[in-house]
Amino acid sequence: MKIADANKEYNYTPTLVYSCQYHVIWATKYRRKALTAEVQVRLKEIIKQVSEDMKFSVLEMEIMEDHVHLLLDVNPYVGIYKVISQIKGISSNILRKEFPFLKTMIPTLWTRSKFISTVGSVSLEVVKKYIEGQKNK
Repeated sequence: MKIADANKEYNYTPTLVYSCQYHVIWATKYRRKALTAEVQVRLKEIIKQVSEDMKFSVLEMEIMEDHVHLLLDVNPYVGIYKVISQIKGISSNILRKEFPFLKTMIPTLWTRSKFISTVGSVSLEVVKKYIEGQKNK
């Protein structure tokens, strides 16, 4: 379920209110241009299915020939690392079965590395000042 204030939406469960957005990027092994248009369409479907199963939101998604960009909103109880590991593992398994040319093109579909950055409407400096100011109240 979602609630909103003036600047952003929050998700909530019976015991948690959260807004945790992440920009995530990962690449194909050796940055090979393996993600053809057909593979890209199927990968988007797989990511959407994983998001439904794991209950996280895909806010934006762009798939290039050799890498993936996602903007996700993830429940901190589940965790971003687990979400990305699941997406990469499930998608690699399915795509390599459905598109056999991927097996001959590269030994594994994805590199082991990934880029994950938090995204927010408040800067780190603003949060630091807010926390420091709490003592003086």
